[in-house]
Amino acid sequence: MKKNIIVIILCLLIVVAAVSISYIIFSNNKSDTIEYRNNKYGFIFELPKSWRGYSIIEEKWKYFTYDSKGQEVPVEGPEIFIRHPKWTSTNPHQDIPIMVFTIDEWNLLQDGKYFGQAAPIPPSELGHNSNYVFALPPRYNFAYLTGWEEVENIISNNTPLHTF
Repeated sequence: MKKNIIVIILCLLIVVAAVSISYIIFSNNKSDTIEYRNNKYGFIFELPKSWRGYSIIEEKWKYFTYDSKGQEVPVEGPEIFIRHPKWTSTNPHQDIPIMVFTIDEWNLLQDGKYFGQAAPIPPSELGHNSNYVFALPPRYNFAYLTGWEEVENIISNNTPLHTF
């Protein structure tokens, strides 16, 4: 009977230790980041702590398509820019642009039904939820602004965008 109690206590201690270690590891990883949360479109974007104080700029992406008569019809949707806190008009830093497409818009874009961007490649998907696709514009960093390498690392070395 005493052996059973000792075994149960040891098992409980092992479980508590494992949970504590997992919590510490998870907490340490998260402490290096901050979040931009967008409830309207349902995503979170993780940023390094150095981006604390970032700002959000909302603009529109623009394409065009053709109607049944062959006439150009403009198409636009939201584009969100996460702006580095050190950005100034005299020393602009690379923004993180996120194009927001409905699922139908994204499918039309993938089917080649939208035109008008100078780049010969379409936007690249960062993630999606049941209503929207979030994408990175092609050539977003071709101006080589201050911090473009950091933005490239944020996007390519992690999965910074999480949907809900």
